[in-house]
Amino acid sequence: MTRLSPSTRRRTPVALALIGLVSSLPAAFAQQAAQPAVPSTPSAASSPAAGTSVPTTLREVQVQGAQDKTGFGANPSSISRLPADLRDAPQSVTVINQAVMQSQGATSLASALRNVPGLTIGGAEGGQIGTNINLNGFSARTDIYLDGARDRAQYYRDTFALESVEVLMGPASMLFGRGSTGGVINQVTKKPSLTPAGEVSLAASTTGLVRSTIDINRPLSDTSAFRISAMGQQGDATTRDQSKLKDFGLDASVKFGINTPTQVTLSALVQHNRDQPDYGVPPLNGHPAKVDKNLAYGFSDDRTISDIQAFSALVQHKLTPNTTIRNQTQYNDVTTDARETAPQAIGTLSSKNVFTPFSTGTTAVPTAAFSSLPLDTLWVRQQSHDRVIHDKSLFNLTELSTKFDTGAIKHSLLVGLELGHDTYDNQAYYRNGTCNGVALNPAGGTSGYATCSPLLAPYQGNSPSTAPSLPGNLATASATTVAGYVNDTIELSPQWKLVAGVRQDHYRASIFNSIPTATTLASESQTVDFTSVRAGAIWQPTPVQSYYVSYSTSFNPSLEQLVATTGSTQPLPPQKNKAYELGGKWDLNEGNLSLTAAAFQITQTNARSQNSDGTYSATGTVRVNGARAGVAGRVTDKLQLFGAYTHLDATIVDGIAPGTLGKVPANTPKDAASLWATYAVTPEWEIGGGTTYSAKRYANNTDLVQVGGYARLDAMVAYHQPKYDIRLNVFNLANRHYYDALIPSDGGRAVPGSGRAATLTLTYRL
Repeated sequence: MTRLSPSTRRRTPVALALIGLVSSLPAAFAQQAAQPAVPSTPSAASSPAAGTSVPTTLREVQVQGAQDKTGFGANPSSISRLPADLRDAPQSVTVINQAVMQSQGATSLASALRNVPGLTIGGAEGGQIGTNINLNGFSARTDIYLDGARDRAQYYRDTFALESVEVLMGPASMLFGRGSTGGVINQVTKKPSLTPAGEVSLAASTTGLVRSTIDINRPLSDTSAFRISAMGQQGDATTRDQSKLKDFGLDASVKFGINTPTQVTLSALVQHNRDQPDYGVPPLNGHPAKVDKNLAYGFSDDRTISDIQAFSALVQHKLTPNTTIRNQTQYNDVTTDARETAPQAIGTLSSKNVFTPFSTGTTAVPTAAFSSLPLDTLWVRQQSHDRVIHDKSLFNLTELSTKFDTGAIKHSLLVGLELGHDTYDNQAYYRNGTCNGVALNPAGGTSGYATCSPLLAPYQGNSPSTAPSLPGNLATASATTVAGYVNDTIELSPQWKLVAGVRQDHYRASIFNSIPTATTLASESQTVDFTSVRAGAIWQPTPVQSYYVSYSTSFNPSLEQLVATTGSTQPLPPQKNKAYELGGKWDLNEGNLSLTAAAFQITQTNARSQNSDGTYSATGTVRVNGARAGVAGRVTDKLQLFGAYTHLDATIVDGIAPGTLGKVPANTPKDAASLWATYAVTPEWEIGGGTTYSAKRYANNTDLVQVGGYARLDAMVAYHQPKYDIRLNVFNLANRHYYDALIPSDGGRAVPGSGRAATLTLTYRL
C-alpha cells in the first residue's frame, strides 16, 4: 500500500524533468567548454610542495583554482563560526574533502564518514530512517548541518552536491545551539566560481547499482557564476538481500557579486529517494543471530520514499576592510513515506502455530535452555514500522564579524542572532497479521506484528494480504528557537591567543498525540533557557605548530527531536554536557601535510534511557575519556595519506536504566581507526588502499548484545588522462563478515555490512 501525499506526487515529475534538463547540459555547453578557462593563481599555502610530480591531468578537475583539488589536506573551514585557519580553532576538526571521497568511491554521507574513527552508524529512536550517527559515544542524529544551517530531517544523504564534510568534535552549543554532545557534522555544498569547469561520471557496481553524476560550473559575467550538480542511481546498493534503491537529485546555485563588497548566493537542493530499509539481524544468545550475512527480514515491497527540498539565500556585505555582515536563510522541507519491517523477536512455534518469543534477557544471554536449540527450529516475528513524516524547518542566521585592536591586543569578534522554527508530523501505520493463520496481535492492539518467518529462511514476498495497513497515532510537534551569541578570539601576541564565547538559547517545543497511552501524553510542552559557553587558549610557537586547551558545553532538550521522551507525566530536564580538550596541530611538508592529536573528556548529566515500562528516566551520567590522532595530506609528491585513530573509554557512571550502571554506552567501540593511502606510480597510473577498523561494540546500554570487532580492507586503481579518469574501487576486499549499523531497540539489532563488491567509474571532464 503506497501512501504518497498529493504534494509528494506533484514534486516527483518536476524533479524528473529537472534531471532531464540537466542531462542535456553537456551538449549545450560543448562549444563554451572549448574556450580557454579564466586564469587563476594558486596561493603558495594551498599548492603542492615545490618539485612535486603531480600529473597535470589531475589539475583539470579544479573549479576553484586557489585550492589543490587533488590533495587530501590543506582545507580551510567553511563554517562562518570557526576561523578559516583551523589552527586557530581550539577543538578537533576533521575535513573530508572531495578528493578523498572520489578516491574512495564514497557516494553517501555515511560512507564518507567512515574516515572518522569514533563515529558509528546507528538507528534513530522509533526506527531507522536516513543517516543516523553516533559520535564520540553520543547520538548526533539532529547534529547534521548543511552549509552551517541545521539539517535535522531523517533522510539518506548523498555526496553528489558536496565539496567536503566537516566534523567538529565535542560539545558546541555555543556555536550551534541545542545538541552537539559528541560533535557536529557539516555538509559543505559545491559553490559557483569564475573558473569554467565541468565533469560527468558514470559508474557501475558488481552489486547491480548504476550511478551517474554531472557537475557544471560556468561564469555569467566578471562577477557572477552558476553551478549545477545532479545525480541519478538505481540498483542494489550492497550484497544484502534487501538494498534496492532508486534515487535522483539536483543541486543548483548562483552567486552574484564575486570579488565585490556585496555577494549574494542562492541555492536549491531537490532530491528524491526510494530505498529499501535494512533493520538487520535480531540478537540471540548475546550476539547477532548466526545467519547468512546477506539475509534480510523485511518484505520485498518495503520502501522508504523521501522527497527533499532545501533552499538557501546567503547575503554577505563587507562594511569595511575589517567588518563583514552576513545573513543566511535556510528552508528545508522533507516528506518521508516509509513502509518498513523489522525482525522484532526470536522465538519458537508450537504445533498449533502459536509463536512464543524469548524474553529480552534470554535473547541476549546464553542459557542452556535456549543456546542448545537448533537454529532451524527458531522463528522470527516481523513487526511493521510504517509512518509518513513531514519535517519542515526555517532558520535565519545573522552574523557580524569584525577585527579591531585595543592597544597591543588584537580582537576577532563574532556576534550572531539565530531565529528558527521547526514543525514535525508523523502519521503512524500498523500491519496486524498472523503467523500461519494464528493471530499475532491481541484484539484491538496496534503492535503491528505482520507475520513470522523461519530464522534461517525469512519470508521474501510482499507484505502479506492478511496484514492490511491501518492508521495509528498521529504525532505533531513544533519548536521555536531564539538565540544570541558572541565569540572573541583575542591575540595577545603572535604566539598566544585566547578564545571566549557565550550563547543564550530560548527553546520552546510542543508535541501532540492523537492516541495517547499510559506513557504518551495527549500533549506536552517544554521551554528551555540555556547558557552555553566556550573558552580556549592557543599557543603557536612557530607558524607550523599550534597547541591548545579548551572547555565547552552543550545541552539536549528532551523534546529536541520533536518526539516524546517523557517521564510519566512531564518532559524531562535537558541533558547537560561539558568537555575538556587538550591538543596540538602541526603543518609539515610546506603546509601540504597536517598532523593532529588531542585528549579529551566529555561528561553528560541528566542522561536518559528508556525504562522497561516505556517511560524514560533522566538521572544518569555518562562519561567518555578519549584520545585521537589524525593525518591528512601529501607525504611526498606521489604519496598521500588520510587517516585517524580514536580511543574512547566510555562508561555509564550513574545508571540511566536498570542494568546499565558501569556499562559501555551502545555503539561505542573502545578503539577505532581508518587509513587511506594513494600512490602515483606514474603520471597516469595511481593505486590506493586502506582499512577501516573497529573494536567490539554493544548493541544496547545493558551490554547484553556484543558485536565483534572487524577490519575492512578496500582498494583502488585509477588511470588518469587530460580529459578523463577511469577508477576501479574494490570494497571489503577480503569479503569480511562484519556489522555496520547497530539499532538499540528490540534487544539490539545489528545490520551486516556488504560483502565484497567493486565499482568501475568513468569521469569525463567537459
